[in-house]
Amino acid sequence: MWLQLLFVLLAIIVGARVGGIGLGVFGGLGLAVLTFIFGLEPTTPPIDVMLMIVAVIAAAGCMQAAGGLDLMVKWAEKILRRHPQRITLLSPLVTYLFTFFAGTGHVAYSVLSVIAEVARETGIRPERPMGIAVIASQQAITASPISAATVALLSMLAGYDITLFDILKISIPCTLVGVLVGALYSMRVGKELKDDPVYQARLKSGELSGANYCTAEVANPGKALTSVLLFLGATVGIVLFGSIDSLRPSFQTSEGVVVMQMAHIIEVLMLSVAALILLLTGTSGMKAAKSSVFNAGMQAVVAIFGIAWMGDTFISGNIAVIKENIFGLVTDMPWLFGIALFVMSILLFSQAATIRALLPLGMALGISPYMLIALFPAVNGYFFIPNYPTVVAAINFDTTGTTRIGKYVLNHSFMMPGLISTIVAVGLGILAVLFVC
Repeated sequence: MWLQLLFVLLAIIVGARVGGIGLGVFGGLGLAVLTFIFGLEPTTPPIDVMLMIVAVIAAAGCMQAAGGLDLMVKWAEKILRRHPQRITLLSPLVTYLFTFFAGTGHVAYSVLSVIAEVARETGIRPERPMGIAVIASQQAITASPISAATVALLSMLAGYDITLFDILKISIPCTLVGVLVGALYSMRVGKELKDDPVYQARLKSGELSGANYCTAEVANPGKALTSVLLFLGATVGIVLFGSIDSLRPSFQTSEGVVVMQMAHIIEVLMLSVAALILLLTGTSGMKAAKSSVFNAGMQAVVAIFGIAWMGDTFISGNIAVIKENIFGLVTDMPWLFGIALFVMSILLFSQAATIRALLPLGMALGISPYMLIALFPAVNGYFFIPNYPTVVAAINFDTTGTTRIGKYVLNHSFMMPGLISTIVAVGLGILAVLFVC
């Protein structure tokens, strides 16, 4: 088993280093080793999860192509410029809402530049709002009803009679409080901007422009607004269908009455809204396919395909040994499984892939479904190593140099806000499960 695990970890590490679709294809290579060399029987690939993600990113890509994301950025800019002194508290709420409604943290790119410039213009150290804003965009993944991670969790817990509302009623308040606590901490991070030596050096050298930054105007606000409303309508529909079983269509079959699966509802609604956006706004389907959201989402699909399939196969082939060694420990202290989720997310750079790879193990170990939901925010660990795209983007957008990677690499601007937000979210989730659920 240990030699198999070595090959699994090697595939993950090399795939993460290659980037792009590397994680998925190297997961496939690891699966080949497990199957052809070690003789493990491959499990069923995560088709439903992949199809749900494809449907969601298709709709999100169409919204972006129609100008919907640009319009949301303009709204965010107005809010931030109206209350610049509160930017450290407002910016994480903005990126949280962006991710919550769009289902992907990559929508934060466009608003990070606004946050950096508004902070600089106001004389606030940009590191403070930038660090927690990136963390908030990650935390919201585990609270969004249409994110790949939430969709994966819902589909895998379907056998436990868990609804979407059961997940959201724990994940939304816990992650929100976690983000706010992280924001309160961030308000006192580092020296004031006027006292920061890096900023002063850049100011004296003339590296910084004195011109204020403004986002570009939306080409067609009417079409953009239509795309946003359609997408939000689909999101609300998914929440309603996932929370109220009686709303879901039922069909008479030879085996009796069958209720439509949430996976199929998500796929149908999102594909339908993608079609409506293209039809009502006159947006090109090719433009949607070339959008940054669509590209990032498809990379996630490939990652889940390879990594999750490899992980499932490894766990299934060694479940008896795994249970024998750690069953008692995890049963007594289920929060330890949260640490495993956190560490795996650091390696995989994907909440959805982490859930799809490790949740079968948690279920096999007998951890309750509600405890697994409480531990859900622990998959937001990919801020730990500062090479994720949103982290890199935030560093580059902050022209003052206050958002940075430290001398020892891990002492970067996102570490403490990320750890605080994650620990608070998971801790509150565990308390909610123990004393409320």
